[in-house]
Amino acid sequence: MSFKRSIAAGLMVFLAICGAMSSARAEPFKIVGFGDSLMAGFGLGPDQGFTDRLQTALGAKGRDATVANAGVSGDTTSGGLARLDWSVPDGTQLVILELGANDMLRGVSPDITKKNLDEMLGRLKERKIAVLLAGMRAAPNLGPDYQNAFDAIFPDLAKKFDIALYPFFLDGVAGRPGMQLEDGLH
Repeated sequence: MSFKRSIAAGLMVFLAICGAMSSARAEPFKIVGFGDSLMAGFGLGPDQGFTDRLQTALGAKGRDATVANAGVSGDTTSGGLARLDWSVPDGTQLVILELGANDMLRGVSPDITKKNLDEMLGRLKERKIAVLLAGMRAAPNLGPDYQNAFDAIFPDLAKKFDIALYPFFLDGVAGRPGMQLEDGLH
């Protein structure tokens, strides 16, 4: 199963569990993809980014949903925290939170990354917005201590906030020729 299909399938299961996509809904279910260049669709053509593909996949399954792209290339968890409130409009029912890769690539302390994500999750919880947390993994060249601390952030926060976790956003893509851009990061 391809990356896009596996995360779309996971999201549909999550939405079904939440009962959010009832056919009795008068308005489309509102989803915001909030993240960095991976969410923004950096280097991809029109309609090829994650949020576009998810919108198409949900529509093909007969799900009445809108998927807004709030991805910003180069964004860190600090930047995400600063823009969260105005990037996620009122009425949003689900946020797919995908941030942390740029923190890792810049060697930001995992403690700071975790603190920022914790604050974002707390704000979304206060607003009663469901969250699917999309995890990331640290590059091995950062050393085992950094890698262990960083990789634990996402499952720890998913457990703390009792939210759905997609453990590795690039699952099925990372390390596969033809699935990534030439930079090897996207």
